[in-house]
Amino acid sequence: MALFAILLGGDLVVTPRLTSQLRNARFIAADSGMMHAAALRIVPELWVGDFDSSGSELTIQYRDVPRESFPTEKDATDGAIAITEALARGATEILLLGGLGGQTDHTTGILGQGLQLARTGIRCLMTSGNEEAWPLMPGELQLDLPADTRLSFIPFSDVTGLDLDGVKWPLHKRDVQLGSTLTLSNVTTGPVTIRLQSGYGIAIAYPPVNAND
Repeated sequence: MALFAILLGGDLVVTPRLTSQLRNARFIAADSGMMHAAALRIVPELWVGDFDSSGSELTIQYRDVPRESFPTEKDATDGAIAITEALARGATEILLLGGLGGQTDHTTGILGQGLQLARTGIRCLMTSGNEEAWPLMPGELQLDLPADTRLSFIPFSDVTGLDLDGVKWPLHKRDVQLGSTLTLSNVTTGPVTIRLQSGYGIAIAYPPVNAND
Protein backbone atom coordinates (compact mmCIF):
# COMPACT_ATOMS: atom_id res chain seq x y z
CA MET A 1 0.00 0.00 0.00
CA ALA A 2 1.31 3.44 -0.93
CA LEU A 3 -0.17 6.31 1.09
CA PHE A 4 0.21 9.83 -0.30
CA ALA A 5 -0.83 13.05 1.44
CA ILE A 6 -1.56 16.11 -0.70
CA LEU A 7 -1.05 19.50 0.96
CA LEU A 8 -3.78 21.91 -0.18
CA GLY A 9 -4.10 25.61 0.48
CA GLY A 10 -6.98 25.66 2.99
CA ASP A 11 -6.91 25.65 6.78
CA LEU A 12 -5.35 22.67 8.55
CA VAL A 13 -5.37 21.86 12.28
CA VAL A 14 -2.62 19.43 13.26
CA THR A 15 -4.21 17.07 15.81
CA PRO A 16 -2.98 13.80 17.35
CA ARG A 17 -5.49 11.94 15.16
CA LEU A 18 -4.22 13.62 12.00
CA THR A 19 -0.61 12.88 12.92
CA SER A 20 -1.52 9.22 13.35
CA GLN A 21 -3.34 9.15 10.01
CA LEU A 22 -0.23 10.50 8.25
CA ARG A 23 2.08 7.78 9.54
CA ASN A 24 4.23 6.37 6.69
CA ALA A 25 2.76 8.84 4.17
CA ARG A 26 4.63 10.40 1.27
CA PHE A 27 3.89 14.09 0.68
CA ILE A 28 3.21 16.28 -2.35
CA ALA A 29 2.46 20.00 -1.96
CA ALA A 30 0.05 21.86 -4.22
CA ASP A 31 1.11 25.51 -4.51
CA SER A 32 0.33 27.35 -1.23
CA GLY A 33 -0.36 24.03 0.49
CA MET A 34 3.37 24.06 1.20
CA MET A 35 2.56 26.38 4.12
CA HIS A 36 1.45 23.29 6.12
CA ALA A 37 4.81 21.53 5.79
CA ALA A 38 6.38 23.24 8.80
CA ALA A 39 3.47 22.48 11.13
CA LEU A 40 3.51 18.85 9.99
CA ARG A 41 7.32 18.74 10.34
CA ILE A 42 7.78 17.20 6.91
CA VAL A 43 9.41 18.08 3.60
CA PRO A 44 7.38 17.05 0.54
CA GLU A 45 9.05 15.08 -2.23
CA LEU A 46 7.41 17.28 -4.88
CA TRP A 47 5.87 20.75 -5.17
CA VAL A 48 3.47 21.43 -8.05
CA GLY A 49 1.33 24.32 -9.23
CA ASP A 50 1.36 27.68 -10.94
CA PHE A 51 2.91 29.21 -7.80
CA ASP A 52 0.64 32.25 -7.91
CA SER A 53 -0.17 32.01 -4.21
CA SER A 54 2.91 30.45 -2.62
CA GLY A 55 4.78 33.61 -1.66
CA SER A 56 8.48 34.33 -1.77
CA GLU A 57 9.15 33.10 1.79
CA LEU A 58 7.93 29.59 1.02
CA THR A 59 9.84 29.60 -2.25
CA ILE A 60 13.06 30.44 -0.41
CA GLN A 61 12.45 28.09 2.53
CA TYR A 62 11.73 25.09 0.29
CA ARG A 63 13.98 25.96 -2.63
CA ASP A 64 15.53 22.46 -2.57
CA VAL A 65 12.19 20.65 -3.08
CA PRO A 66 11.74 19.48 -6.69
CA ARG A 67 9.12 21.60 -8.45
CA GLU A 68 6.89 21.22 -11.48
CA SER A 69 5.45 24.51 -12.70
CA PHE A 70 2.23 24.95 -14.67
CA PRO A 71 0.65 28.01 -16.29
CA THR A 72 -1.92 30.00 -14.32
CA GLU A 73 -4.47 29.50 -17.08
CA LYS A 74 -4.95 25.73 -17.10
CA ASP A 75 -7.78 23.22 -17.09
CA ALA A 76 -7.07 21.64 -13.67
CA THR A 77 -6.51 22.91 -10.15
CA ASP A 78 -3.12 22.59 -8.49
CA GLY A 79 -4.66 20.00 -6.15
CA ALA A 80 -5.86 17.90 -9.08
CA ILE A 81 -2.38 18.04 -10.60
CA ALA A 82 -0.89 16.87 -7.29
CA ILE A 83 -3.33 13.94 -7.20
CA THR A 84 -2.30 12.95 -10.72
CA GLU A 85 1.35 13.02 -9.65
CA ALA A 86 0.59 10.84 -6.60
CA LEU A 87 -1.21 8.28 -8.75
CA ALA A 88 1.72 8.24 -11.18
CA ARG A 89 3.96 7.39 -8.22
CA GLY A 90 1.79 4.40 -7.30
CA ALA A 91 -0.62 5.84 -4.73
CA THR A 92 -3.22 3.35 -3.52
CA GLU A 93 -4.57 5.65 -0.79
CA ILE A 94 -4.71 9.46 -0.80
CA LEU A 95 -5.23 11.98 2.00
CA LEU A 96 -6.26 15.47 0.90
CA LEU A 97 -5.17 17.89 3.62
CA GLY A 98 -6.62 21.36 4.05
CA GLY A 99 -9.33 21.27 1.38
CA LEU A 100 -12.46 21.46 3.55
CA GLY A 101 -14.17 24.69 4.55
CA GLY A 102 -13.39 27.99 2.86
CA GLN A 103 -14.75 28.58 -0.64
CA THR A 104 -17.75 26.42 -1.43
CA ASP A 105 -16.78 25.87 -5.08
CA HIS A 106 -13.31 24.60 -4.19
CA THR A 107 -14.60 22.44 -1.32
CA THR A 108 -17.28 20.87 -3.50
CA GLY A 109 -14.72 20.28 -6.23
CA ILE A 110 -12.48 18.45 -3.76
CA LEU A 111 -15.39 16.28 -2.60
CA GLY A 112 -16.00 15.42 -6.23
CA GLN A 113 -12.36 14.48 -6.67
CA GLY A 114 -12.65 12.19 -3.66
CA LEU A 115 -15.67 10.47 -5.20
CA GLN A 116 -13.80 10.02 -8.48
CA LEU A 117 -10.85 8.45 -6.65
CA ALA A 118 -13.20 6.07 -4.82
CA ARG A 119 -14.83 5.13 -8.12
CA THR A 120 -11.42 3.97 -9.40
CA GLY A 121 -10.68 1.98 -6.24
CA ILE A 122 -8.42 4.52 -4.50
CA ARG A 123 -9.23 4.97 -0.83
CA CYS A 124 -9.48 8.66 0.01
CA LEU A 125 -9.77 10.77 3.16
CA MET A 126 -10.29 14.54 2.97
CA THR A 127 -9.49 16.36 6.19
CA SER A 128 -8.80 19.74 7.74
CA GLY A 129 -7.81 18.10 11.04
CA ASN A 130 -11.06 18.92 12.83
CA GLU A 131 -13.34 17.88 9.95
CA GLU A 132 -13.07 14.66 7.96
CA ALA A 133 -14.85 13.47 4.81
CA TRP A 134 -14.90 10.09 3.06
CA PRO A 135 -16.42 9.25 -0.33
CA LEU A 136 -18.95 6.40 -0.20
CA MET A 137 -19.61 4.05 -3.09
CA PRO A 138 -21.61 0.78 -3.22
CA GLY A 139 -20.07 -1.66 -0.76
CA GLU A 140 -18.87 -1.29 2.83
CA LEU A 141 -16.80 1.38 4.56
CA GLN A 142 -15.52 1.08 8.13
CA LEU A 143 -14.59 4.26 10.00
CA ASP A 144 -12.55 4.21 13.19
CA LEU A 145 -14.23 7.13 14.94
CA PRO A 146 -14.32 7.88 18.68
CA ALA A 147 -17.67 7.82 20.47
CA ASP A 148 -19.71 11.05 20.52
CA THR A 149 -18.40 12.20 17.14
CA ARG A 150 -20.96 14.08 15.02
CA LEU A 151 -21.39 12.22 11.75
CA SER A 152 -23.44 13.07 8.65
CA PHE A 153 -23.99 11.26 5.38
CA ILE A 154 -24.69 13.50 2.38
CA PRO A 155 -26.20 11.65 -0.60
CA PHE A 156 -24.86 12.90 -3.94
CA SER A 157 -27.42 10.73 -5.74
CA ASP A 158 -30.44 8.67 -4.78
CA VAL A 159 -29.16 5.90 -2.48
CA THR A 160 -30.62 2.47 -1.88
CA GLY A 161 -29.96 -0.07 0.86
CA LEU A 162 -28.13 2.19 3.31
CA ASP A 163 -26.94 0.47 6.50
CA LEU A 164 -25.49 2.68 9.23
CA ASP A 165 -24.15 0.93 12.34
CA GLY A 166 -22.20 2.22 15.33
CA VAL A 167 -24.34 5.36 15.73
CA LYS A 168 -27.07 6.61 18.05
CA TRP A 169 -29.69 6.34 15.28
CA PRO A 170 -28.79 3.30 13.15
CA LEU A 171 -30.35 2.60 9.76
CA HIS A 172 -30.98 -0.67 7.95
CA LYS A 173 -31.67 -1.03 4.23
CA ARG A 174 -32.95 2.52 3.97
CA ASP A 175 -33.41 4.31 0.68
CA VAL A 176 -32.33 7.95 0.82
CA GLN A 177 -33.15 10.43 -1.91
CA LEU A 178 -30.84 13.15 -3.16
CA GLY A 179 -31.50 16.24 -1.04
CA SER A 180 -32.77 14.31 1.99
CA THR A 181 -31.64 15.51 5.42
CA LEU A 182 -32.46 12.19 7.12
CA THR A 183 -28.79 11.34 7.59
CA LEU A 184 -27.53 14.65 8.95
CA SER A 185 -26.04 15.07 12.45
CA ASN A 186 -26.00 11.53 13.80
CA VAL A 187 -23.71 10.69 16.73
CA THR A 188 -21.26 7.81 16.88
CA THR A 189 -21.17 5.24 19.67
CA GLY A 190 -17.80 3.89 18.52
CA PRO A 191 -16.39 2.57 15.22
CA VAL A 192 -18.87 2.99 12.37
CA THR A 193 -19.82 0.68 9.50
CA ILE A 194 -21.61 2.10 6.45
CA ARG A 195 -22.96 -0.05 3.60
CA LEU A 196 -24.57 1.00 0.34
CA GLN A 197 -26.33 -1.14 -2.24
CA SER A 198 -26.37 1.61 -4.87
CA GLY A 199 -25.72 5.32 -5.22
CA TYR A 200 -22.93 7.40 -3.73
CA GLY A 201 -22.29 10.21 -1.29
CA ILE A 202 -19.97 11.71 1.31
CA ALA A 203 -19.65 10.92 5.02
CA ILE A 204 -18.53 13.90 7.11
CA ALA A 205 -17.34 13.65 10.72
CA TYR A 206 -16.15 16.07 13.39
CA PRO A 207 -13.88 14.12 15.78
CA PRO A 208 -12.83 15.76 19.05
CA VAL A 209 -9.63 17.77 18.50
CA ASN A 210 -7.74 15.72 21.11
CA ALA A 211 -8.87 12.37 19.65
CA ASN A 212 -6.24 9.83 18.64
CA ASP A 213 -6.51 7.37 15.75
